[in-house]
Amino acid sequence: MAKQGSGAIVNTASIAGLFGIPTSSAYVASKHGVVGLTRTAALEYAENGIRVNAVCPGFIETDMTKDTMARRGAQIMAGIPVKRMGTPQHIAEMVCWLCSDRAAYVTGSTHTVDGAYTAA
Repeated sequence: MAKQGSGAIVNTASIAGLFGIPTSSAYVASKHGVVGLTRTAALEYAENGIRVNAVCPGFIETDMTKDTMARRGAQIMAGIPVKRMGTPQHIAEMVCWLCSDRAAYVTGSTHTVDGAYTAA
C-alpha cells in the first residue's frame, strides 16, 4: 500500500470496544485495543495515503451471538432501538463503503453498525 501511495485498512472491533461490559474483560480489552490501534495506525500511515478505520458491530446474527441471545435475548432486544439484530451483510456493506473512494477522506474513525444500540 505504501509503494502505491494508497490503500484502505478496515479493522473489526465491536461495540465492546467503546464501553465496558461486566464479565467480559478480556473481550472488551481486546476490542478497545483494536480501536486504539486503528486510531494510531491512521495517524502513522496518513502520509502514505493509507486510510485506517474500524467497524464496531453490535448484536449481529452469527454463531457467536446464538448463546448470548438464548440466555438474554429479550434484554438485549429491549436495548436495540430498531428492534432487530443486524446481519453479516450490514457489516459487509460498511466495510465495502470504507474501502471505496466514497470514503476517501475517512480515516482514524470507528463506525458502529448496531441499530442505534450505543445511541440509546
